[in-house]
Amino acid sequence: MYYSDEIIEEVRSRNDIVDVVGQYVHLQKKGSNYFGLCPFHNEKSGSFSVSSHKQMFYCFGCGAGGNVITFLMKYDNLTFQEAVKQLAERAGIKLPEQDDSPAAKAARDKKQILYDINKEAAKYYYYQLRGRTGQKGMEYFKSRKLTDETMQHFGLGYANVTSDDLTKHLKSLGYTDGQIIEAGLASHDDKMGTHDKFWNRVMFPIQDASQKVIGFGGRVMGDGKPKYLNSPETPIFDKSRNLFGLNYAKNSRAGYMIICEGYMDVIAMHQAGFNMAVASLGTAFTTGQAMILKRYTDEVILSYDSDEAGTKAALRGIGILKEAGLKGKVLDLRPYKDPDEFIKNEGREAFEERIKNAENTFFFEVRVLQSQHDMSDPQSKTEFHRKLAMKLCEFEEALERENYIEAVAARYNIAVDDLRRLVSSVASQGGLVRKVERPKSGIQQKRSPEDGAKKNQRLLLTWLTDEPQIFSRVTRWITPEDFSDDLYRNVAKELFMGMESGNFSPAAILDRFTDEDEHRQVAEMFNTNLIEIETKEQRKKAFHDIIYGVKAAGYDRQKKELKPDDPDFLTKTIQGKKDLEKLAHADISPDD
Repeated sequence: MYYSDEIIEEVRSRNDIVDVVGQYVHLQKKGSNYFGLCPFHNEKSGSFSVSSHKQMFYCFGCGAGGNVITFLMKYDNLTFQEAVKQLAERAGIKLPEQDDSPAAKAARDKKQILYDINKEAAKYYYYQLRGRTGQKGMEYFKSRKLTDETMQHFGLGYANVTSDDLTKHLKSLGYTDGQIIEAGLASHDDKMGTHDKFWNRVMFPIQDASQKVIGFGGRVMGDGKPKYLNSPETPIFDKSRNLFGLNYAKNSRAGYMIICEGYMDVIAMHQAGFNMAVASLGTAFTTGQAMILKRYTDEVILSYDSDEAGTKAALRGIGILKEAGLKGKVLDLRPYKDPDEFIKNEGREAFEERIKNAENTFFFEVRVLQSQHDMSDPQSKTEFHRKLAMKLCEFEEALERENYIEAVAARYNIAVDDLRRLVSSVASQGGLVRKVERPKSGIQQKRSPEDGAKKNQRLLLTWLTDEPQIFSRVTRWITPEDFSDDLYRNVAKELFMGMESGNFSPAAILDRFTDEDEHRQVAEMFNTNLIEIETKEQRKKAFHDIIYGVKAAGYDRQKKELKPDDPDFLTKTIQGKKDLEKLAHADISPDD
């Protein structure tokens, strides 16, 4: 659905960003802005800033930034139109009715078309399962003890044995081969043409947190390979940042979430009443998925298969939970392999008891460590104790470390004083572990002159939006043409025009730039802070240096663009140099 600039501006202006973001992030006022922990990356000190004046958010840690619409899009994985609609409802604004004509459909953005295609595919698979051709799929789900209600709840379906049913159906609705392929539902080759990605499989629709179908998982009927096939990555489906079942689990009131390996584990748990279960999507558990879980809970129970592969996955998951700042436990399913098998054999009450007795992640790691040593052999036993002491050194807080020393000593029948001395010995040899600080932007590189020029331009744009009263003093020396590249120049033009008319809005300017990378860069332009300025002289010098830096970069760019055979080449070059020399010695200030 297309919304006019006037409607978008009304929606944005009627939804104060501090109020909206404050519903998701705990904010505290510091100076003129509000700060909190960034919801888009893990951090311990709040670098996430929200400006009421600019109606923008920006994280100085990870670089995420935007306006109130962008925030909802990023936080809840919404399309632009969906975010506008949600904010309009919040503000009581009536939006135009959606036009479903072919022309309007064609005008929608690419993501919305992909959402529409996936929705139609989910409906198609759903009805195929319940038709004559879906008997094999229905028999499979019934054999897994799923009720009709559960199958309906999760929208389970079936892809026919023939390899182009869905493609034909979607094309009959007006979608092109290219769109169907981009949605991850079809492939193309010279032999078969455009044909279905999924066939002869029971289908599991994957929905995001806002209930939109973004992809599928399919289990083959029979002995075909691969056993499970998932949708490929698409513009709306990022496996590392979505979780199967989250659309339901996010509403659980349990106070924790359970993450497991497969679709059937999640479905079996939900059917048994454990609606806090989610699963990763054909990939290993990721930090991105952990950060999503952190939005809804502070404790996660790992429920992986009880085989060797499951143990390795649990150990890896523990590290990811720690990195995300989440408390973790591990579910012991032995002697059964997975939650689905456990519930079928032991029932709901027994599974609930296992959840109550879920193992502390530290003790799980220690139990795995012990299993790798022969406790009847003194040398192997001593090696285990040393490794145990090294693990205890991972606790940076002395009190927490002491509590675990006492608990471990009691559990493994070690004299507490002996264990304490061993931990001290290991620590004195460099055993106290500190987290490795990851560089924020990968390989550290030398700053180029271009980086410095852009920094000056960002500082100027931020200063202008913070203190619009300096605009008249800036324009004595600077025009938008002095900005060094197209993106910066376009932002400067928008800002300068708004300030000249007395009606500027950084949040509105952001909406002019829909490309994700450009949007991030523009947000940074309005959120680049100077080092702390303590005196009026420092403020004056900073203003002069920034103005000169912007002007110099603009002169360098314009000089490169001038051709030597241009009759004005010499005149413009000399005049630009004179202007710079004049500015270098000028007494300019941001204040009267």
